[in-house]
Amino acid sequence: MNRKLLITLLAALFLSVFFYFSIREIAPDEIENEPDWISLAEAFERASNDNKLILVDIYETGCKFCRKMAREVYPAPSTRAVIDRGFHPVKVDGNSEEIVYFLGDEMTAADFALKMGVTAYPFTVILNAEGRVLDRKRGYMDVQSLTAFMRKTLGERSS
Repeated sequence: MNRKLLITLLAALFLSVFFYFSIREIAPDEIENEPDWISLAEAFERASNDNKLILVDIYETGCKFCRKMAREVYPAPSTRAVIDRGFHPVKVDGNSEEIVYFLGDEMTAADFALKMGVTAYPFTVILNAEGRVLDRKRGYMDVQSLTAFMRKTLGERSS
């Protein structure tokens, strides 16, 4: 009887440790130097006043590369400099039923993601103040790729 109890306790301990680290991996952390994410409606309001563009990060909660961008790419000083200079940053969970407001329409975040043409996560969209898509990119981007993507759109806009 003691042997069965010991094996059961060890199995329970193993499973507890496994679940703890699994949950910890997907749980959101406090990220230093993270952009000041705002709602889509607020971004459009601000963009119409200051002529900045809107950077929309469409992500999925369980996406490994979405978390990597959130932890490593967006907080990077060079990325933050470009975002702060020319964009209003917005995060949208592409599988969420949360309500977002886009061009006067109320829709779920999942419907917004479909409207933006999301085929995989992460998905980055740059919009102007009128809601026109200026550029979009599917997949993970490192710091250099994301800053180049944003600068290219800013440069095209000023030409």
